[in-house]
Amino acid sequence: MARRPSPKASLRGARAPRAPAPPAAARVPSLPEGLVPLGEIGRAHGLKGEVRIKSFTDDPVAIGAYGPLVLDDGTPAVLGAVRPLTGTADMVLARIDGVTTREAAEVLNRRRLLIPRDRLPPPDDEDEFLAADLVGLSVETPDGRTIGTVIGVPDFGGGDLLEIRPPRGPTAFLPFTKAFVPTIDLAARRLVVEAPDDLFEPAKPHGDERS
Repeated sequence: MARRPSPKASLRGARAPRAPAPPAAARVPSLPEGLVPLGEIGRAHGLKGEVRIKSFTDDPVAIGAYGPLVLDDGTPAVLGAVRPLTGTADMVLARIDGVTTREAAEVLNRRRLLIPRDRLPPPDDEDEFLAADLVGLSVETPDGRTIGTVIGVPDFGGGDLLEIRPPRGPTAFLPFTKAFVPTIDLAARRLVVEAPDDLFEPAKPHGDERS
């Protein structure tokens, strides 16, 4: 599938293994309404204000092609001199207008870079979805039973996942594949999943084969 500069989730055809829960540090707060994340600022790089950025666009460097972005507190952020970070798949180095020292760059660590939803192109494949459009969907079983709500679409290196919050208890992660998610109805704000019976059960310790 061709890569394109859009923060999307792809509904893959192959089955994927059940993913372990990520560390607590991977959880992020809810987004301001109407905004979609394009990336997250990481550590400062060098002494003159350059920063590392984890890019959520298909082509990581394309994060610099969207024009002015905003931080999650509404502050404008204009990226410049964006280039790949050698040895990584989704990280870039960039400058942010007005940030000229290492100290100023360090203040931005873990801040998200956002763009208004209406400035993004629509997905050009029926199996592609903007991750922001999946968040908030009701999650149902094939027999119509509601088991939770999508609260995130993370990718921790093994492909897109749906983070599902049940009515009670901790969230769980389900691979975003056709096998596990056969039906997506954005108009009705729902999706149907073929979830394992133990989806919301705590993972057993590694090597523990007891029932």
